[in-house]
Amino acid sequence: MGFTVLYALGFALSALAAKCPDFSDYSMEYHAPFSSGAYNLSYMRPAPQCRTFVSSDVDNTVTRLKSIIKDPDLYRLFQNSFPNTLDTAIKWKGHANGSDEELTFVITGDINAMWLRDSANQMQSYLGLLKPSTSSNSIASLYRGVINLQARYILTNPYCNSFQPPKESGIKPAVNGAATGDTVKPPYTNSSVFECKYEIDSLAAFLEVSFDYFNATKDSAFFGKYSWVKAVNQVLTVAEDMMTPTYASNGSVNISPYTFTRMTTRASETLENDGLGNPVQQGTGLVRSAFRPSDDATIWQLFIPGNMMFSRYLDACSEIARHLQGQSDLADRMTILAASIKAAIDTHGIVDSAHGPVYAYEIDGYGSTNMMDDANIPSLLAAPVYGYLDANDQVYQNTRKMLLSTSNPYYMRGPVINAIGGPHDGPGFAWPMASIVRILTSNDDAEISDVLKGIVNSTDGYGLIHESVNAWNVTDWTRQWFSWANGLFGQMILDLEERKPEILSQSFQPSKGNSYSHRH
Repeated sequence: MGFTVLYALGFALSALAAKCPDFSDYSMEYHAPFSSGAYNLSYMRPAPQCRTFVSSDVDNTVTRLKSIIKDPDLYRLFQNSFPNTLDTAIKWKGHANGSDEELTFVITGDINAMWLRDSANQMQSYLGLLKPSTSSNSIASLYRGVINLQARYILTNPYCNSFQPPKESGIKPAVNGAATGDTVKPPYTNSSVFECKYEIDSLAAFLEVSFDYFNATKDSAFFGKYSWVKAVNQVLTVAEDMMTPTYASNGSVNISPYTFTRMTTRASETLENDGLGNPVQQGTGLVRSAFRPSDDATIWQLFIPGNMMFSRYLDACSEIARHLQGQSDLADRMTILAASIKAAIDTHGIVDSAHGPVYAYEIDGYGSTNMMDDANIPSLLAAPVYGYLDANDQVYQNTRKMLLSTSNPYYMRGPVINAIGGPHDGPGFAWPMASIVRILTSNDDAEISDVLKGIVNSTDGYGLIHESVNAWNVTDWTRQWFSWANGLFGQMILDLEERKPEILSQSFQPSKGNSYSHRH
């Protein structure tokens, strides 16, 4: 291909890119054609040439569901949401310098950085379509790229939660204005890290996306090629180090491997005691977490949902290690730690309540418990979703009843939507993500239908899943572009197609007398 042709092609691609609006702006406007239901939901998929990754399997699934989902507004919400990560958030896909190692940089949405937790869950949205493939245009290739890049990030700084684009991408690092006053140990560089909040669920997310790929493809050879084994060893080292209590047996203060302080007006954005966090008792067998999956600081650092998820996927990924030559010791180390954490949860994480024995959200080992739940996964409500236990487990059912009641200080109720929220957006703001989890953990048709109505009612006509919504005011919401929540909604619809297809044939239109503003 001659220089003139290459120049013309590059000019054409640049011109095309110029016509593609930033989705942060695009998603703040209404777009025809609108759905034919009462909510007149906007069409929110970018033009085909503006989508960041195209999968015929995903597009075919969206088309196929049109004949299955009878309610036009519910279908529009699925049509917009399920492909949202592929349409908008695959910021860059390529290879490591001088290598055939695939890399996939997935932004969280309106924040131009890659979270370990979000990107793992964004990939999980397409787990049902994941199949073995060596093609660079496949879902399998996206997974491999995410796993490889997450391994690189963990080896760069295993205590951090979100990261900058890889150098190979040529994308400039994003600026995190909130982090400019952070003091973090171990230190990090802004060129590789976007934010460094240590969260045990970030490490669990790396294990989750790894197991999801292995379980669907049986491609164990992939995990022996690059940095996966080194990253898992690093994960184990962090977990073992973060089991260190605040005080040694002689009463002296242990040196913590991680500390964090931030100049902020929000208590949830920094840690007590000059970055140490509140004291943790020795001998619990649980792993400390400085922050929750909401990126809010824990009150008591023994965060039960994070330990649940970590234990579950540590055990699951031990099977991968057993397939790799010379890694039987690593596999044993993983299974032993996973079992000991599970035993510790049973011993210290279950407490008595008015609902019977329930799981606490956080504990400190001294007897303090935080009885609540947060919408972000891992949550207590989502324990069956990430496979820690069966939804019929009696302690889980007791916990579920507590969480979906006024016993949970962050269970929000109102005419728009009833759902768990959290301190990240504050009282009154319900998270549709928690409604989706409620559906995924329910076998009650009436409950599922009622919760679905609330979700369809909560988009303010945009046809996307918001981060949170004022339970009393549908026009008051946060984040118009939250890729993970959108993908999770699609994942839930596909789950209902398998478990309860009859629900997808129902109407989810507002009842008579329920006013809704048609804004188009």
